[in-house]
Amino acid sequence: MPAILEPPKNVAPTEDRQPTFVHRIAVNVARLVVFVAIAVSLSGGWYLAKRGFGRQWRYRVVEELHKRGVEASIGRLTLDPFRGLVAKNVRIFDYKNREKTLARISEVSLDINYAALIHHEPFLNALDVQNAQITLPLKDAEGTINGAQFNELRAHVYFPPEQIYVSQAEGVFCGVRISATGQLIKRANYQPSSPVSEEEWQKGLAFLERIVKELQKFSFPAAPPSLQIKFSGDVAEIENARVEATLSGDRLQRGNYEMRGLSATAEWSDQHLNITHCEWNDGSGSFAGRADWSRQGNRVNFQMRSSLDLKIFLDAFDLGGPLADITFYSPPVVEISGSANLGQSLLRPQLIGHAIVASFAYKRVPFSDLAADFSWDGERALLRDVRLGHQTGQLRADLFDGPNDFRLNTDSTISPGAMRAFVPFDLAEFLGEWEWQRSPTIHLAIRGKDHNPENWRGDGTITLDRTRFHGVGMNGGSMKIHFADGAISCQDFHVLRDEGTGAGNFTYDFKRHEVRVSNIKSFLDPAEAIFWIDPKVWQTIVPYKFRHPPTVTANGIYQFRGGKNTHLEITVDGANGIDYDFLGKTLPFDRVAARLLFTDDRLQIVDLRGALLSGTVRGNADISLARNDPHYRANVSVSAIDFPHLTDLYYNYQTAHGQLSGTYDFTGLGSDARTMRGRGKVEVTNGNVFAIPIFGPLSGILNHIVPGSGYSIAHKASTSFSISEGIIHIDDFDAAGTFFSMLGHGDIHFLDDKLDFNLRLNMKGPGLLLAPVYKLFEYTGEGSLKKPDWHPKRF
Repeated sequence: MPAILEPPKNVAPTEDRQPTFVHRIAVNVARLVVFVAIAVSLSGGWYLAKRGFGRQWRYRVVEELHKRGVEASIGRLTLDPFRGLVAKNVRIFDYKNREKTLARISEVSLDINYAALIHHEPFLNALDVQNAQITLPLKDAEGTINGAQFNELRAHVYFPPEQIYVSQAEGVFCGVRISATGQLIKRANYQPSSPVSEEEWQKGLAFLERIVKELQKFSFPAAPPSLQIKFSGDVAEIENARVEATLSGDRLQRGNYEMRGLSATAEWSDQHLNITHCEWNDGSGSFAGRADWSRQGNRVNFQMRSSLDLKIFLDAFDLGGPLADITFYSPPVVEISGSANLGQSLLRPQLIGHAIVASFAYKRVPFSDLAADFSWDGERALLRDVRLGHQTGQLRADLFDGPNDFRLNTDSTISPGAMRAFVPFDLAEFLGEWEWQRSPTIHLAIRGKDHNPENWRGDGTITLDRTRFHGVGMNGGSMKIHFADGAISCQDFHVLRDEGTGAGNFTYDFKRHEVRVSNIKSFLDPAEAIFWIDPKVWQTIVPYKFRHPPTVTANGIYQFRGGKNTHLEITVDGANGIDYDFLGKTLPFDRVAARLLFTDDRLQIVDLRGALLSGTVRGNADISLARNDPHYRANVSVSAIDFPHLTDLYYNYQTAHGQLSGTYDFTGLGSDARTMRGRGKVEVTNGNVFAIPIFGPLSGILNHIVPGSGYSIAHKASTSFSISEGIIHIDDFDAAGTFFSMLGHGDIHFLDDKLDFNLRLNMKGPGLLLAPVYKLFEYTGEGSLKKPDWHPKRF
């Protein structure tokens, strides 16, 4: 077999196989350096991230921000491995006054040029804010306002040479998403303008606080509203910057009011704010307006047109007080233009406008339409060409209200009852006492020092159609009206009713609560017309039933609501007669005249004269009109009253002839005859006493005693009497005839139809033969008054 040959082996030299000692040391040192560097870096990063840089570093960053036009302070300056330097608890100040804090930002990332930082050159390239919060320094009486923050703030701010450039900043403030972009110039030779005064600063804060409070009352059912802002300007003259803003929102809710399609644009330039348009709509209509404001003059000009649901809109902004009593059935259309000086302590805008309301109600009184032109300069108001429609008519008016100057001209065919809601309580109460079947025609020219009716003066005319006052109607009337000293005077008034007319003057004084009448002359029914003065007097007048309206005159004062100065004198002349109820029967007066004097809760009837049953009646009365006190006092005298008519009236007993005379003084309570108390005398001459039913049966008794004497006329009788508790008490009755005379005493119960009377007969002529036994002719009458039972007392 061939020999097997092996290749030769190469053997390295001994010095190549052994690593050197120096190499091993170098590797280990390198590893240690890397480890230490990593450890130092990690621990330094951890320290800078947790504890932050020292005060010197924060000062350098603050100084750099100052150079860039941002006045700030930094609470902590930390290092983030991903974001770099992060400034936390940053406070932004007013560049012109470091004592005024503008905002607090939770954290800001700093884009630093480290090479420039090392060489002490401007090193801040940009600021980056991500999901931060800005808190505004707004405070009220209770402390910081909740919600005065920018949330979800994102912004990137560059600092090119002598510029501040905001590429995009956006966040949410009180539910409104705000985005801003723009640039400001910050020159190296920057010199700030004069700082804002403390007063202006506080006014600005107060205005911002008000905006925050109002925004917090909104909610946004759909997407939040969007406010986009673009700006440019110079930091040295920041007040002269140019700013453009656009606001839009789909749905905004405040209380019960919802705004839809909100759109507004505004521009600030040369210290002039111009709101070019502001529009939105609701379920009833829309709003469109524009305004501008100049900082130099602090004056605002505005124009607007609205067909919104005005009542709900104002209620949502807590401004609905003036419209609380109004209900709009269709949205009012209002156009206003004006201006105002916002620098005045008391805001007095100057307005001019026009308003139209198709249908509405005021205090539940419906009106069909309203239109008016108006203006106001802060002190003086003018309403011109006012047209108010109601189902009863229309009112046209012009009104001016200024300092110590009030003027109102009006022509109306509206029922005054519909206007009660617009007038003071006293006048409304007076108008409520009328029933306007047809509207009157009213013309008024009123002047005064203010709009208080108590200070009004003026004149006018009123023409009445069919109407009722205190429930009593009139066919028509007319009068002149004069306003003065809180009273309405009706001069030369004429009233027409079916039975006659009335004329004169009267004044309704609201301040003194009284009615003053003068030269009243009436041919009306007093029981009806008295209602126009005071309905409660009707009960006193109604018993007097005039057959035809009497002639009535009146002068004096009648007070109401507890007044104590009433003094009203009325004269009555009823030439056509009157019927008066007395003791259950109606007395027919052929004529009557009297003077009535009304004083405080009292009526006096003086010098009453009348013709009754062919005779005469005279009397006086004093009647209480006080509540719960119906007492009265009276006296009456009659002369030559036809006795047959009187007996026929009260006893249904007729006789041929005779006359009655007498007097009676009495008191009583109201219409209750049983309370009547009095005394009097009565005499019958040339009459037949037996015509009185209670004495009629005696005629037959006398005829049996002395034939023919029963048919003898007792031609004269007299007696005094007293009345109490419905009983006529007689002590000295004396009747004389041809053959006899009668003496009697007893009680006549005229309310209870009872008789308790004693008579003694004294005979004359042939009766003298019976003189020794005259005491046997004593009789007692009992039973009813119409059918008495006479029987001998002794026999």
